[in-house]
Amino acid sequence: MQAKIFEMDLYKPIQSFFIKEGYEVYGEVNDCDMAMIRGDILVVVELKLTLNVQLLIQATKRQKLTDLVYIAIPKPSFSRRSKRWHDLCHLVKRLELGLIVVSFSGKRKKTEVIFDPIPFDRARSMQQNKRKREALLKEINGRSSDLNIGGSSRAKIMTAYKENCVQIACYLDKFGELSPKALKDLGTGEKTSSILTKNYYRWFERIRRGTYTISEKGKQEYKLHPELVQYFTKKLDGK
Repeated sequence: MQAKIFEMDLYKPIQSFFIKEGYEVYGEVNDCDMAMIRGDILVVVELKLTLNVQLLIQATKRQKLTDLVYIAIPKPSFSRRSKRWHDLCHLVKRLELGLIVVSFSGKRKKTEVIFDPIPFDRARSMQQNKRKREALLKEINGRSSDLNIGGSSRAKIMTAYKENCVQIACYLDKFGELSPKALKDLGTGEKTSSILTKNYYRWFERIRRGTYTISEKGKQEYKLHPELVQYFTKKLDGK
């Protein structure tokens, strides 16, 4: 069983690491957990047992003194390939801080610089996530109204895809058997054929090639969204 780790246990291995890099290292200097100099270069390191808001606040305050500010924590128990780790690293990089982890294995202590503090390139980050932005805008544009409550975690989300399914079900229930082309002419969109073929919610039945109707399950479930039914009915009446 590993002995309990304290913040001060992080100091010595980090001190040794920076001394090898040619720095003079000092502990507890004017509210900084660690401060080190090499020529004109000033580095500050803030120590904590967990990466939390208090640590980030302390570290960003130290950026008033130098651009080279690191936060240091014990090596986390969760995988570095996990979404949690990648999200934490993104936040630290976004704040233009560096990250150090210290591994404790028996009497061995290993200091590892995960990344250095560098300016955050927001334009590059947005370019790398261009597809996600496009997907977000596509989803927004595909919705007829705001039917979800922000912050919901367990409630089922009304997506643009499901709205489209409700629209198709509504029209099939009103008109009976229809082809994908006839539904598109009514305004159900380009995904109509795919929705009917995949039949994700089991709301539709193919009665013959190129002709569909609404299933009993569909008749019951699409009406659970009265606001949408009313919206699509009015939209149909306006044609």
